[in-house]
Amino acid sequence: MGSKNKLKRFKENETFNNVFQPTREEVVENEFPLRGKWNSDFFKNDNPIIIELGCGKGEYSVGLAERYPEKNFVGIDIKGARFWRGAKTAVDDGMHNVAFVRTQIELINHIFADGEVSEIWITFPDPQIKYKRTKHRMTNSEFLKLYKRILKSDGVVNLKTDSEFMHGYTLGLLHGEGHEVLYANHNVYKNEGAPSEVTEIQTFYEKQYLEINKAITYIRFKIK
Repeated sequence: MGSKNKLKRFKENETFNNVFQPTREEVVENEFPLRGKWNSDFFKNDNPIIIELGCGKGEYSVGLAERYPEKNFVGIDIKGARFWRGAKTAVDDGMHNVAFVRTQIELINHIFADGEVSEIWITFPDPQIKYKRTKHRMTNSEFLKLYKRILKSDGVVNLKTDSEFMHGYTLGLLHGEGHEVLYANHNVYKNEGAPSEVTEIQTFYEKQYLEINKAITYIRFKIK
């Protein structure tokens, strides 16, 4: 994407009432105004809040929001020019149960209060295969501790990925640390009992993976 196009999208994001682009300083200093107040001040209801981490173009957040109008969704990504697509679709379609925040994943406890989130989706994250990149894997122990803070006591995490490595790494870590695996399959489209929201909502890249018969894996778990 050209820099001109990026700037145009950043500018348009500023006009969307469903997009929040706080500075890092604002977030770190706990000045993000919706923390602990997403239901009362933005969604204006008491519906469950579900977040997507590394939401990319926002396709999954929007797809889930369309499917579950009785729930609220927030997509998180550091690249605002990407989720512009999802934000624009939501605005154009008059959807009021989906929003987007431009920030880093490691700062989400400054965006959401303890116990404010009901569910987390992690869709097609970079598997960070090299050992020295372990700290950047979105299901490592430190990230799980972060997720546990913002999740309700019965909250769940969903990991959908095309990476067998990420799937295996996460499963091993979950079992090793004693977390509760609710569902796991290394080829979810070949499994008749797969949850419908996993197979019926597809990202742009996921469709490309499926065209070349690349297996899509899925894990649903609770953090103990």
